[in-house]
Amino acid sequence: MDVDGVRHPGNAPGETRAATEEPDTRGECGECDAFMDTGRQPLWQEEPAARPRMADPVRTAAVRAVIIVAITLIQAMVAFLCTLAGSWFAFPAVLSTVASTVVATWGVLDVWVTRQVWVQRNGVQSQPSSTARELRRERRRARRQERRASREGSSGVDRAAA
Repeated sequence: MDVDGVRHPGNAPGETRAATEEPDTRGECGECDAFMDTGRQPLWQEEPAARPRMADPVRTAAVRAVIIVAITLIQAMVAFLCTLAGSWFAFPAVLSTVASTVVATWGVLDVWVTRQVWVQRNGVQSQPSSTARELRRERRRARRQERRASREGSSGVDRAAA
């Protein structure tokens, strides 16, 4: 046992170590294994993504839109500061900011349109999240079977004789 009350491998029975000395229990990466086995929860746990990854065309359009919007915001800030300073560059900066705002609006709409087109062409792969859909399917199947049975039962009667 050590001073801290923990038996460290490599210590002979009865051998005492100073509390400031580190134990000789190093892991592969040089970390102390004694600190790894504390029984505490990790700081974070990996969880599966809540939503599936965006489709490639939609992601491309979103990245393009973010870049365009960022450039537009920088242009707007430059135009504002040039206007405050009374610089000659203020007027061209304001004009380019207005044009960039139109382009940025188009970029954001492009993301929305691209997403709608992708969903329309490729469909959404949905999985039933509730048992209600399965119950409705079972009821529909039962109704169909009843209709089939009633048709088969009534078709066995000779209508000409009746």
